[in-house]
Amino acid sequence: MLLRRVLIAAACALALASGAVLSACGNEKEQGVEEPAREGLALEMAGVEYNVYITRELNPDVPPDEAYWAGPRAAPGETLYGVFLSACNRTDEEQDTAAFFKVTDNQHNEFEPETLPRDNAFAYHPTTLLPDECIPRAGSVAQLGPAAASLLVFRLPVSNTENRPLELEIEGVNPGEKLTYELDI
Repeated sequence: MLLRRVLIAAACALALASGAVLSACGNEKEQGVEEPAREGLALEMAGVEYNVYITRELNPDVPPDEAYWAGPRAAPGETLYGVFLSACNRTDEEQDTAAFFKVTDNQHNEFEPETLPRDNAFAYHPTTLLPDECIPRAGSVAQLGPAAASLLVFRLPVSNTENRPLELEIEGVNPGEKLTYELDI
């Protein structure tokens, strides 16, 4: 029994020492600000927590994609990508959400999102959030849907999808603020 406690204590000490060594390496950069964050990380900017859950190609000829995008089909040599994200106000005050997004490839080509109609239940639209309020709203079709997120749609030339990594930039409501996510496509 005593040997078991000694082994457990030694394992815990080793784990703590390993963590201290790793954190002392100095390679920690602020995710989303100093280097692109990976999808699935919730990051705060100007009082709003953003999270990009998934990015995937859309095919509006099949469910559920037909509900996500009812606009013009991708032309030959183009493709549509959906970026599914949320924005939540975790403060005690009203907060405005980001209104400007773009995707950039490693060749510095930039793509802005397609305009989605107000009646699209999945569309991300900038707004002012009350404390503890989110986009998508709790109980909404988008929040209860497969991605549990709102949607931005980007039209990209197929050739540009090879210029990886593709990154989503979210421009903050205050000048100079932005978050960047590396899109997993």
